[in-house]
Amino acid sequence: MNWRALEEELARWRHAGRTPDFWWRDDDAATPTPPLRRLLSLSAKSGVPLALAVIPLGAVPELFAEMSACVLMHGTDHCNRAASGAKKTEFPEAEAEDAALARLASGRARLAALAGPAFVPALAPPWNRFKQSLVPKLAEVGLRGLSRYGPRAAGDVLEVNTHVDIIDWRGSRGFCGEAAALELALTHLAARRTGKADAAEPTGLLTHHAVHDAGAWDFLDDFFDRTRRLGARWQEAAALFPS
Repeated sequence: MNWRALEEELARWRHAGRTPDFWWRDDDAATPTPPLRRLLSLSAKSGVPLALAVIPLGAVPELFAEMSACVLMHGTDHCNRAASGAKKTEFPEAEAEDAALARLASGRARLAALAGPAFVPALAPPWNRFKQSLVPKLAEVGLRGLSRYGPRAAGDVLEVNTHVDIIDWRGSRGFCGEAAALELALTHLAARRTGKADAAEPTGLLTHHAVHDAGAWDFLDDFFDRTRRLGARWQEAAALFPS
């Protein structure tokens, strides 16, 4: 997969009289590190709005000084509570729901106080996993949206997911490569255009600033520049999760 294929897919959208739209979520923010500052600078330079998924119980007040991104809630403490041998999750099936909801309510209150008007009350659970029975109860703790990974399905709460993870978690744990990242983007765009996925769900880019290598940063520069020049719209999280 290459940039020409992306250009051709975006052209198909335009020829159909439609505007291809994207959104950008970055996970695991807690402190104002150099990679995070670079991420915020990239957002400002490119004109692409950023949704920063922040760990409520790990966040320091300095993170929110002159915050230019929307702030989503990245779980509560990012601790893995899965049983031995199970996939990582902060919200395992075995945990009592009351305990999970209390933790969510506490995390939401702290993050809302720290982030102020930048806070968007939507949950982006660590490892993109969340106990399904808790989904309809998110409103009880003041959360009006959910963001995981993969095409969304109809459910009990507004869900806007990500679809293009640029990190090779099972291999190098660095950039997955230009071809692989573009294939993820094109697959979701084509599925939306042809009715095989929810056309109203923008194609979501997922990044993790703390593990970006040179290839990841270069790809983001190119991806933002090319999509914007070709008429794509990058949406803000505040608009995707309206009050």
